[in-house]
Amino acid sequence: MQASSPKTELFKILGVGFGIAVTIGGTIGTGILRKPGPIASQLGEPWLIMTLWVLVSLYAFLGTLCTIELGTSVPKAGAWYVYAQRAFGNYAGFVVGINSWLGTCSALGFGVYTMSEYLALLLPSLGGYEPYVAASILLILSAIHWLGLALASTFQNVMSVLKGVGLLAFVIICYAYGREITPEQMQLTTSRIIQTGSWIAPVVFSLQAIFYTYDGWHTAAYFTEEDKDPSKNLPKSMIGGVLLIIAIYLLCNLAILYIMPMNDLAQSKLAAADAIRLIFGEGSGKIVTVFLMISILGIVNAQLLFNPRVLYSMSRDGLFLKGGTRVNSGGTPALAMPVTAVVAIALILVGKEACEKLSDIATFFFVLGYASGFASLLALRKNEPLLPRPWKVPAYPVLPVVMLIVSLAFLVIAVIQDLPSSQYALLFLIISYPLYLLVRRMNRSSSDR
Repeated sequence: MQASSPKTELFKILGVGFGIAVTIGGTIGTGILRKPGPIASQLGEPWLIMTLWVLVSLYAFLGTLCTIELGTSVPKAGAWYVYAQRAFGNYAGFVVGINSWLGTCSALGFGVYTMSEYLALLLPSLGGYEPYVAASILLILSAIHWLGLALASTFQNVMSVLKGVGLLAFVIICYAYGREITPEQMQLTTSRIIQTGSWIAPVVFSLQAIFYTYDGWHTAAYFTEEDKDPSKNLPKSMIGGVLLIIAIYLLCNLAILYIMPMNDLAQSKLAAADAIRLIFGEGSGKIVTVFLMISILGIVNAQLLFNPRVLYSMSRDGLFLKGGTRVNSGGTPALAMPVTAVVAIALILVGKEACEKLSDIATFFFVLGYASGFASLLALRKNEPLLPRPWKVPAYPVLPVVMLIVSLAFLVIAVIQDLPSSQYALLFLIISYPLYLLVRRMNRSSSDR
């Protein structure tokens, strides 16, 4: 009796609702709850804070328009990897893919570790066991994902709805029950701009924080291969998702600035929680902690959904392990998902500092991924003019060219201003070529057997 060949095809069962949910879930995490404080300490001016949030919001929206063309013309799992490999070849695809995957693994590990810290606040007996709690949470999520895409996507939908409703409720509570601060309380006399006499480093720091908070606006593009009709659904998913995220982020920042004195905000490590405490007192802390855990759970679930798709797609092109193309009976990448979880758990057990450092470096890789996408769009238009494009980016070629220039400019400035983090990213780019040759040789040897 002949053995049946392993399944290597992903399931086409997703639609617009999931696309919006995974975009929201894959973007909104702890960033909007934690970053306003450090940004305020750098900038100290409400108008400048909101200006930077609006600029990155515009970047995410325009980037979405570019990504829709890529996702509908090359509807395969993997997003930035797929586009770079198609436009520039295997090596460029390998660099973009492995950077995207490792960056998300570090963010995944850091997110689960942070969730375990909040859980320890609710259950003090867990204090000191955070790494093991974090690893356990990730193992439970992995088991849910192993059961199949249908269950994991339903879980994502629920988490995203709870997250969106919770943040909108936060905005309403701030305006309905909070006390508006005075003009004098809006000023911060110790911002880094005043201390250093330069605005460049504080603005770059703040942009890095906001970019990290926004990363995930392209998440729906990872699932085009599993979408029932990507040419119709992807534009609705991505535009609807990013507009909801922009609205939530801008409203949350306005609400925080409405009730929190700038000096208090600049010292806050968790601005949303401190804002609620101003209104309801210290007893409200546990409510905020529970919401934080839901928020983190949503983004971690989304990362565990889309990150294995990168390895799956790389494996199909011979740029990762051959077994990476296998799909289980539930539609989950049978090797890529466990490998992703194991690497994230390894980072957790190494220590929170390792995850946090990698998360800082990940911002560089995230923006590098965006830049590769805009460059891929331009290259595919030139090299494959007959490629079917159900959606075409408006204002071509001006829009993708401007987005590419902005992304590259940010990367250059980030390298100059944050050498400790950037040097690790640049070092990986240097060693990526011998690593690429090693993977190709391993796959050739395996196919010769």
